[in-house]
This record gives sequence, structure tokens and C-alpha cells, in this order.
Amino acid sequence: LPSATLTVHPENRLFTGESVTLTCVINTHGGWTFQWYKLSKQGGWTAVYQSEYHTVNRDTLTIRGGAVIDGDQYRCRGGRRDRPTSSQDSDTVTLTVEALPSATLTVHPDSRVFTGESVTLTCVINTHGGWTYQWCKLSKQGGWTVVYQSESDSVNRDTFTISEGAVNDGDQYHCRGERRDRPTSSQDSDSVTLTVEALPSATLTVHPERRVFTGESVTLRCVINTPGGWTYQWYKQSEQGGWTVVSQSESDPVNRDTLTIRGGAVIDGDQYRCRGGRRDRPTSSQDSDSITLTVEDPPRATLTVEPRWSPLFTGESVTLKCDIESYSNWRYQWYKGSSGTAVYQSQTNTFTIRSAADQDQYWCRGERDDRPTSSQNSRTVTLTVEAERPKPELTSSHKGAALIGNPVVLYCKLDQSAGWKFYWSKHTQSPENETETETHSYTISSVSVSDGGQYWCRAGRGDPVYYTNHSDALWINTTGVPLSVSLMVSPSRTQHFTTDPLSLSCEGQSDSTGWRVRRYTHSEEVSDCSSGWGSVTGSTCNISSLYTFHTGVYWCESESGGSSDPVNITVHSGAVILESPVHPVPEGDPLTLRCSYRYTKPSNLTAEFYKNGSLLQTQTPGEMTIRTVSKSDEGLYHCKHPERGESPQSWISVRGRFNSGASFSVLSSLMAVSPYLLVSIILGIKCYRAR
Repeated sequence: LPSATLTVHPENRLFTGESVTLTCVINTHGGWTFQWYKLSKQGGWTAVYQSEYHTVNRDTLTIRGGAVIDGDQYRCRGGRRDRPTSSQDSDTVTLTVEALPSATLTVHPDSRVFTGESVTLTCVINTHGGWTYQWCKLSKQGGWTVVYQSESDSVNRDTFTISEGAVNDGDQYHCRGERRDRPTSSQDSDSVTLTVEALPSATLTVHPERRVFTGESVTLRCVINTPGGWTYQWYKQSEQGGWTVVSQSESDPVNRDTLTIRGGAVIDGDQYRCRGGRRDRPTSSQDSDSITLTVEDPPRATLTVEPRWSPLFTGESVTLKCDIESYSNWRYQWYKGSSGTAVYQSQTNTFTIRSAADQDQYWCRGERDDRPTSSQNSRTVTLTVEAERPKPELTSSHKGAALIGNPVVLYCKLDQSAGWKFYWSKHTQSPENETETETHSYTISSVSVSDGGQYWCRAGRGDPVYYTNHSDALWINTTGVPLSVSLMVSPSRTQHFTTDPLSLSCEGQSDSTGWRVRRYTHSEEVSDCSSGWGSVTGSTCNISSLYTFHTGVYWCESESGGSSDPVNITVHSGAVILESPVHPVPEGDPLTLRCSYRYTKPSNLTAEFYKNGSLLQTQTPGEMTIRTVSKSDEGLYHCKHPERGESPQSWISVRGRFNSGASFSVLSSLMAVSPYLLVSIILGIKCYRAR
């Protein structure tokens, strides 16, 4: 029979996935049809027909790639209608299937990647040649997509580089090779999963702390807790907002993991951060969080001087006090002049100079063990010291002899600084017999013959007391010439409204020529009407418009030194005054007090009347009458309107029996509290004597 020859394309040695085409060739006769046979697992030959995996086309049988199995055996035979009706069976063909070349995917530096690193994948196929490479990435939907050259992904033959910003934790990649000759592709490589780890963290610590006091140094430490070999870079934010490297310098010494910023170079608001670097992976750490330094001035010391008067005199004591308001446990240091060495140190904040000797500048500061370790220096205080001991001037309110029964005021005038108390001596300069006053005046309320003599004064201040020299002696001569003049006031009352006019007249039983109106006011000055506060006509002083500074004690005085009883005048800027008598009221006489309103007549005013602060009566006509005055009615009176205000207080004296021998210390105390109250008491005494 005619022989049948079975040929194989491409060949009977196949690669996984390839298709194969068998051709049955019979060279004699013609009109052949072809049958295909496959050796079954049981060893028999079974016919192969057209199917999903087998395509029969006349003299060819194509076996699809998925149906080609290693070791499969095929043969063919021809058949026809004419003789010979069949051919011989062809020789058997055995198919061998080999695996495609394997592709191996390598990762550099590692599939474990640190943030910021790039990764290079290399696809290795060790057999055959002429390969081109495909790179695939697993999509979020689970399928594999081909990765091409891009801005973040660089393809170079068998390498695929993923730039540092494009590496994501969990990304999966594989590769395979392709070529023109058989085998035309490799197997897919195993997939590689990239894991991205954060760079080691750097922690920046500050010593002593971020809040820095002026002049302090700061040490920054960069701490990276993962194993070693780190070097450290330091960065400071520039004024333009970028970060600049801090290099070793005189003001910024760098020592491995520390950066010390010297006191003068620490600036409020400066920001710093650090980072580590090394040769092995990871080659750098993360940047630390930035820290901001805040610079505060340490508390300032305040130096005060007690007592506060200036100048001082050689030998006086003075205490310097150093106050530092914030923090505690200060040690105090005092400095003098330009010296940098403390003249005194103490745990307490006072420094007493027992005997001031020379003029100089002082300042202080504080130190402590905790931060802040020192304060700012106080401002300098200059102690002015005068070598010469001052000497006061002693004067009298009267010229010539003092009239018996009249008051006399002595004045100890001292121009130098303040804080003085005054000491008065009579007959001898004996400290044991001195009388002390708080003010520079000394009043003899009712002169007697025994008050005549020689007087001295001196001043003293401080603890221990520093005394001035004694004044020159002043002689007080007394005379028994009686009073012949009284001071008459119009309108006749002790209280007056501002802008009201006032007339003061020296009137007496004989000619009042040569008498003048004088006064003593808050300014502690004695002056005449002619000095400018009034106009003089004969023995009358007229004030056209009163002001509060006219408040004071007024009296008449002769050229020989005689004087009338003093009168207390009060000028009030408010809306209500009390109309009360200028001179003492005779015992047994009636007394009417009126509450006057600046803009309304007294009859239309409801008023409350007070004595020594206690309510006496409430009267609608605005006046109160005591029908028979007695000594018990003496006191301080004032009136009050519930809506319009209240008057000042006035002392009302009653002529009667009065103990004129009250001690000087009582009168001096009254003078210190209320000079006008004292003068009112004196007025009562004088009027009683005149009676």
C-alpha cells in the first residue's frame, strides 16, 4: 500500500503553551482523505476528530497549546474510493513538552524599602538570548497591568527602576521575557511584594529647655534609637523660610549628637531640627520635629533707698533694698561704682550703710541655684552725701515782745531734703528736756511770763537718729499790754462758698491804725493781706472772690507784735456750708446754726445737723437753735442735705471755765491732727479770758 509520512511543525519538541501542526503526506495516487489517531492511555489507538482542542483541515491536524501533553503519540493513514483504498499507517510521532525558560526577578537594594528610597528590579533569564522584557504590576482590582516607561518608572532592558516617591507599601511586581525565536516567551517570574518602612525617627531634645533666659547657652541633642553608626546634621530655619545647615563655629560647637548654641547666639524665635545619616541602609533618619527657642529676659532687680530723702549727710544711716518680684531663694549682691566686685552679699534683700561717708552710685542683682540663675542688674541709684551738718533757722510769728495770753508760733526752717522731726529747747541745749514735734512749728498757745527766754531748735531723722546742729538762739520777750483789737469777719461766719467776697477788719476800742491782717494756710506760710491774696484799705482786708486756698487762720497783728485772737476761715467748693459764729459763744446765750445751700435760701432746705459725727436733729427750715448754750455744746458741727451734699466741719467754742494749763504735748498733737481745730480751742480760751 502507499506509505504515509507524518511531519510535525514546528517540531515534535515543544514548549509549554505552543500549538503543534501535524501533516500527513502520501506521495502516490490522489483523492486521499486522512484519518488521525492518538494512542490512548490504555494502549489502543483512537481516532481524533474536529474539537475545541483539535482542528482537522484535510491533511493537517492542529493541536492547540493547552491540549499538547508531553509524551502524546499520534499517527495518520489515508483512505480513498479507488484502489488502493487505503495507505499504510504512518510512523508514530511522540510529542515532548518542555517548560518555558524561567524568569527570576531580583530587587535592589531589597524588597524591604525605607521611605524615600528608590528600587531597581532586574529580570534574569539564563537560557537562550535576545530577550525583551515586560514588567507587570498588580492593580487594585487584582489584575496584572503592564508598566511602561514613565516619569516615576524607568525601564532599561532587563531593569525597571521605581523612583523614590513612587514606591508604595504592598505593591507587587513580576516580569517575563519575550523574543522572536522559539521559545518566544519565558515563564512569568515569581511576584515580588515591596514593603515600605518609615525611616528611623530622630528626636530633638533641649537642655535646659526651650524657654531660655537671656545669656544662657542651649544644648540640642539628636537621639536616634535604632542601631548605630550615625552621623548628625543640624539645620536652622532661615529668615526666608528655608532650612540651612548649621556647621561647626565658635558660637555653635558641634559634638557628634549635640549642638551647643552659646548664650550670645541664642535668638528668640530661632527654629532648629536634626537628622541622622550613615553608610548602611537606612542611610538617613527622618527629620526630627523642629523646636522653637523662646528667649526671655530674666527678672530685673529693683533697688530702692530707705529713707528716700536726698541729700544725705555724713554719718546718716541708709538702707538699700533689692527687690526681685518673680521666683524665690535669691542671694543678693550690692555693687558700688564701676567695680565688678560686690561690696556686700546677703540672703536677705537689704543692705544698711550705718554711716554714709561719700557720694557714689550703687546697684544690685540676684543669684540663685535654679533657673534663672541670675537677675538683671538693677538701675543705678546715686547717693548724694553732703559733708557739712545742716543748721536750721529759728524764727517767730511775732516781732518784738509777745503779749501775755496771746499765742506765739516758733518756726524751725530747714531747707535740706525731708523726713525731719523737730526738737525744741528752752534756756539750755539739753537733749533730756527737748520737746519733739512732727512739723517745723512750735506753738505756745497762751504766752505767760515764764515763757520768756532763750529758745533753740534742731532737726533729726532716721534710725538711729541723725541730728542737725542747733539753730542760733532766739529770745522771746513777754509783755502784759492787753489786746485792744479784734478781727471782724463779714459775712460773719466761719464757712464760705468759693467765689463769694469776704471782708476782714481790725477793729478795737482805740485807734486801730498800724494793725494789719495776717494769715496762716495749708502751705504753712504766714503772710500779710498786702502780699497779694487781698486788697488793703486802712486796717481792712478785702477778698473779692474766695478760693479754697484761702482756707486758713486769720488774725490782726500790730507793728509792735501785738495780735488779736485768731479766726478760723474755711472756703468750700461744694454746694452746702454750715453758718456758725466766728467767735466763741457766751455760755447761756442762744446759738443758731444754719445749713446754707449755694443756690437756695436756707428756709427751703431740709438739713440734718451733726455734732462730733452723730446726728442731732433734722430740720426742714434748714436751721437749728440751741436756746441756752453750755460747755457741753462745744464740739465739731456740720450739716448734710440728703441729695445736695454736706458741709465741712467747724469747731464751736463756748466761753466758760477752761483749763489753760494743758500740756504742750497735747496741743502739739492737736496741731498735727488739725491746726484749725487747735486754733478754735485757743480762740475759746482767749474769748473766755477777755470776758
